[in-house]
Amino acid sequence: MNRSTVYYKPVPESEENKRLMASIDRIYTKRPSLGSRKITKLLRKQWEWRRVNRKRVYRLMQLMGIEAIYPKPKLSKSDESHPKYPYLLKGLEIKTPNQVWCSDITYIPTERGFVYLTVIMDWHSRYVLSWEVSNSLESSFCIKALKRAITYHGKPDIFNSDQGSQYTSGDFREVLESNGIKISMDGRGRCMDNIFIERLWRSVKYEEVYLKSYKTLPEARLALKEYFEFYNTERPHQSLDYRTPLEVHFPDNGVEGDPQNTGAIFLNFAASWS
Repeated sequence: MNRSTVYYKPVPESEENKRLMASIDRIYTKRPSLGSRKITKLLRKQWEWRRVNRKRVYRLMQLMGIEAIYPKPKLSKSDESHPKYPYLLKGLEIKTPNQVWCSDITYIPTERGFVYLTVIMDWHSRYVLSWEVSNSLESSFCIKALKRAITYHGKPDIFNSDQGSQYTSGDFREVLESNGIKISMDGRGRCMDNIFIERLWRSVKYEEVYLKSYKTLPEARLALKEYFEFYNTERPHQSLDYRTPLEVHFPDNGVEGDPQNTGAIFLNFAASWS
C-alpha cells in the first residue's frame, strides 16, 4: 500500500472556488442550456474571473453535478438496475389540486459549501406542499419531504419527477406505490417535462438565495422556510391570474375577505414544515 494513501486527507474546495461555483450556479440557473465553454466565456466578462479557464469550470460543474441540457444520443438506453417509468403528463389536462404533484432537487450555496434542496409541489396551484434540505444527496431527505406532504395534504393521482437515483430508489418508490400513486418520470435531458418546478428554482434563487449569503445549513433552512411561506401565501403569480398558490390550492377557503379560514390553513401549512 502506498504511504500517501494511508495519510491522505481530502482537501476541501477553497473559498475562491466556492465563490466561482456560486457564479456558475447563477449562470446555469438562468441558462441551463449553456455548457462549460459558454459559461467560461460569460465568467471572463466579470473582473474577478477574467482569467478563469474552461478546465477549471468543467471540473467544478462536474463536482456540482450539472451539465448543459441538450439532445444526446441513445437517451432511451436506461440502466437496468434503476427502473424507469413513462411520462404520463403529455396531453393531460390538469384542472384540480392534488391531481399531479412534482418534485426536483437543486443546489443551494453556503459559505461552507453546497447543500441540497428538494421540493414537493402541486402542479395545478404551484403550491409548495413540502420541502427539505440536506448536506448529502441520499434519498432519505426526499422521502421525508414526500411523507410529510402526504401526511398533511393527502395524496395525488400522479407523481412526476426526473430519473435521478433519489426518485428511482426502492424506498422512494415504495412510498408512492403503497399509497396507490401513479409514477411519472421526465425524459432524459427534457427540462420542459417538469417546467413549473424548474421555474420555481429560478424564483427561489433570484428572489432569495442570491440576495443573501448563508453561512450554515440551519441558516439556509430558516431563510428558505420564510421564503416558501411568502411564496405560498403572499406572492402573486401571473400565470394564476395574480392569485397566490394558497388561494388556488384552497379555492373555498383561501380567498380575500375570509382571513379566519385562510389563517387556519396557513397554520396547518406552516406546521407541516416545523
